[in-house]
Amino acid sequence: MKTIKSLLAEKGHDVWSISSGETVYKALELMAEKNIGALMVIDDCKVIGIITERDYCRKVILKGKSSYNILVGELMTTNLTCATPEDTLDHCLSLMVARDSRHLPIFDHSELVGIVTLADVVKQMLSKQQIEIDNFENLVYGGYRACDTPSTPPKER
Repeated sequence: MKTIKSLLAEKGHDVWSISSGETVYKALELMAEKNIGALMVIDDCKVIGIITERDYCRKVILKGKSSYNILVGELMTTNLTCATPEDTLDHCLSLMVARDSRHLPIFDHSELVGIVTLADVVKQMLSKQQIEIDNFENLVYGGYRACDTPSTPPKER
């Protein structure tokens, strides 16, 4: 079974962060610049939360507030759902679905070593399934598939 460790080995360990004292607008600028949907909130070298695009939509825009006047610390989620590098993709998917979370910080003991998204996990799982399907088709059809439709039929062996 594939683990988060192997996913991070392919994806990378980059984690972008912001302090709780910055404005939400600054957080949004950084998310847009890095093309990401969440930032870890870190104060004094300690992870204290996460701020996501979803937090912004639900806690600022829908309440008629301004991202220029609200600090990240007022908006961030502090009750983090986390995983470890040894956790399986299935386990992490279950965690994210159960907690309705799209971002999962990965901690190796107390050290933040990465972050994975729901999309990262699903893509990896689908990729694994496609490899298994391809391997099964090669086993059954010996590399020849009906949809390949060669101009001449394959020679018998």
